[in-house]
Amino acid sequence: MKRRSQRGSAMLVTMIIITSLLAGASVLVSMQVASNRSTDLVRTGMSATYCAEAGLSAARPVVAANYLQWKAALVACTTGGPDTPCTEPAWLYSGIGSHDIDGDGFDDFRVYIKDNDDEQNPAPNDPANDSDLRVFIVSKCIKYADTQKEVEELIEYSGGGQIYKSQAGYGAQGTGNRN
Repeated sequence: MKRRSQRGSAMLVTMIIITSLLAGASVLVSMQVASNRSTDLVRTGMSATYCAEAGLSAARPVVAANYLQWKAALVACTTGGPDTPCTEPAWLYSGIGSHDIDGDGFDDFRVYIKDNDDEQNPAPNDPANDSDLRVFIVSKCIKYADTQKEVEELIEYSGGGQIYKSQAGYGAQGTGNRN
C-alpha cells in the first residue's frame, strides 16, 4: 500500500485553528479580568472617598468645639517621622463616637488635625503651633486597603460669645459709634 501525501495535513490545520482560538479566548478572558479589577478599584475608590467625607463631617463640630485641645494635637502630630502618620487624639475619637460606618465592628476612618502654613515670613513654618486660628481636619478612610482615600478641610475657629446690640460698629442692629 502506498500512503497518500495529503493525510494528516487536515489535522495540522485543525490544530493551528484550535490553538489560535484558545489564544484569542485567553486574551479576551484576561482583558475581562483586568476590566473587572479596574471597575472594582473605581467602585471602592468612590466608596473610600465617601467614607473619608463622612469622617470629616463627623469631626467638624467636635474639632470646632475643642479649640483648647488643638495645641496638644498639633504637637503630637509633629513628633513622628515623615513616614509616621498623625494619630487621632483621644478627645477627637471619643467626641466623634463610632467610626464604624458599615457596622462590621471595625473602624472605617481615622481623623486628625494638622496646622496650616500660617507663620509670617521670615519665620519658618511651625506645624506644632497655630497662629491664625485655622487648622486642617484630615480624614482618611482605612476600610479599603487598595484604595485608601484622604480628604482635608481648612476650618477656622471664630470663638463664640454674645453679640450686644449697642456694640461698636453697625453689626447686630447696633447704633454704630453714635452711642
